[in-house]
Amino acid sequence: MIVVATADFELYHEAVSLLRDRGVAFTTVDPGDDLPENASVVVAAPDDPATDPDADTERVTATASEARRAVDEALTHLRAGGGRTVVGVDPGTRPGIAVLSGETVVAAFHVPLGDAVETVRREVADAADPLVRIGDGARLQGARLIDDFDDVTVELVDEAGTTPYLGTGARGMGDVLAAVNIARLEGERVDSRDIEPTTGELQRIKDRSRRVSTDDRTIDDALARRVAAGDLTVEEALNAHREG
Repeated sequence: MIVVATADFELYHEAVSLLRDRGVAFTTVDPGDDLPENASVVVAAPDDPATDPDADTERVTATASEARRAVDEALTHLRAGGGRTVVGVDPGTRPGIAVLSGETVVAAFHVPLGDAVETVRREVADAADPLVRIGDGARLQGARLIDDFDDVTVELVDEAGTTPYLGTGARGMGDVLAAVNIARLEGERVDSRDIEPTTGELQRIKDRSRRVSTDDRTIDDALARRVAAGDLTVEEALNAHREG
């Protein structure tokens, strides 16, 4: 776990905000206090008191202006000591993404489909042998993601039962929690996934094109298939339909 232990208020605020934004598990203590037993990395200012020299932790020092660098460095230390970096992806129009180092969740995201690949690539950039596990639901979006990950090992995972029950106050967390569960399941290694969209899937794309169009227009099956394959957005398909 990452521990923020600094008397520098600006560094504290920046580091805590960055860690929260990235969904990283962390805690805070006052400088010089005993560290939690599961502490792996300490983020502190250069003039903060040193932690227990016998503690099995890494120390990352930074000023407030260097907080992003410090958080990135802390995550690198955490991942290096925690085992293989595995990324779970719950596919959909807004995929849930969970980054695990061994059994520890070090980052989590809920992003638009178009940002998912870049988000994962950024998170595994420094990993020695990363693995991306993608759930087999949301077939069209999942196939698009698999095709775009041409430079990292990908497994297709049976995601049945990976979405947990969500209690009061946890709305919106389902996709991320499913991604954590997907990351922990072994799958079948794949390089691509050819999906023929069903009649119902094509109809849903066509219905969406009518809803978002400004001229009560519905794209045809051929354009809907290109949207399903990720070659066009609905808006681009509508423009092509107008020009055709």
